[in-house]
Amino acid sequence: MSSNAITKPDYSAELARIEPTEIRPLFIRALANVRPDIADNPYIAEAVRVLPVGGYRSAIGSFWNAVVDDLRNKITHRSLELFNKATKISPPVKTYEDFQNRVNDDQLIDGAYQIGVIGWEASKILKHAKETRHIFDGHPKSSDPSVLKVLVMMEDCIKYVLNEPYPVQIIDIDDYIATMDSTDFDRSEIAAANALGEIPEVYKRELINRLFTVYIDQHASSTIRSNIEFVAPILWRVLPKDIKIQVVRRVDQEIPKGSTITTKFAFEFASLVGSNSYLSITAREYIIKPLVDELKANLDAWKVENQCVSQLGTYAGQIPPGLVLDYVWSLTQTYVGYVGGSAQFSRTDFYANGAAMHIPQMFEAFDDLAVDAFIETLKSNKTLQVRINTPRKLSRLRSLGNIALEKASAHHSARPLLELLADPTKEPEFLRAIKS
Repeated sequence: MSSNAITKPDYSAELARIEPTEIRPLFIRALANVRPDIADNPYIAEAVRVLPVGGYRSAIGSFWNAVVDDLRNKITHRSLELFNKATKISPPVKTYEDFQNRVNDDQLIDGAYQIGVIGWEASKILKHAKETRHIFDGHPKSSDPSVLKVLVMMEDCIKYVLNEPYPVQIIDIDDYIATMDSTDFDRSEIAAANALGEIPEVYKRELINRLFTVYIDQHASSTIRSNIEFVAPILWRVLPKDIKIQVVRRVDQEIPKGSTITTKFAFEFASLVGSNSYLSITAREYIIKPLVDELKANLDAWKVENQCVSQLGTYAGQIPPGLVLDYVWSLTQTYVGYVGGSAQFSRTDFYANGAAMHIPQMFEAFDDLAVDAFIETLKSNKTLQVRINTPRKLSRLRSLGNIALEKASAHHSARPLLELLADPTKEPEFLRAIKS
């Protein structure tokens, strides 16, 4: 055995005098589960000493003191700063003596739960144990507790506190963000996941909002912005939905401020964490409408088509209803392209190659409203109707039609027309149908 190993005290001699005899092994087994580093706690030793002589009130009080002592030390190890934020105790707790002087048991339990020292179940059980101590050790006129009452209370305290190891220390947000602005930041996904996954919800909320604030700051360094792009998606995975919505809706707060750079970074942050679906209708219209308008006004201008479609692809499935028709109209005509001749290229089938790679995936995000817009495009877009008289262009349109058919609901009124488009043998019928 290592010379540094902790030797747990042997309480068997004291416990051997407990009556009734059949309960002795239960106490021995319970105390065996106390962590080695706290097994010699004087409060536990005191509880064991008084048990054999029937000092059950004192045993309950002493054991509760051991729990309180352990919680104080664990909270201090975890983060006093976070405990103070969670409990709003004023002036803030800075020392062990501050716990003794100004923090009651309920505040201690609630704070320990909020910062992740104990779990929800433990917080409820400990409240009950606290009441046991209050009734039997705090009120001498209460009925005498039984030895079983002591055992049950001890088992609960051991299971939820005295057997539990120290929690992981929580990162200091100020220090963490300062490190992110330096080349010393460890871009290890495992290290980041461990550091961020352990922090409680109140800290996660503060950290993700701080990251958003720094990211959209025009004066933020490229180093910290790059590190935020690494960290934010990892933290985002462990955030509850309400925090995600709250952060993304901050985009709306930036739009009226008039800074195009800040607003641009705000939208980039929402895309970075993969939560464009949480953007409000106002925010989506702000970012999507200029792209749709530009795409529709620059059909057959490949460079513009490639750029617009690439940016719109981020928002596929989140197009505001008022923009759906122009959006689908533009995507469809961009994908089909045109037939022509060129001295530079041997091909005659022209379309924007970059945009064409994204558009089928964007059609995969269609709902019935988008399918309606596709049908309207087929029937109303005269340029498209002319171009699909060429077999190659009709074949490209059919590729989109097959996707739209899959996305249309079972009883969608447009299914017969889409089925005509999907069937190469029904080309004449389809072309007549869209012109009727």
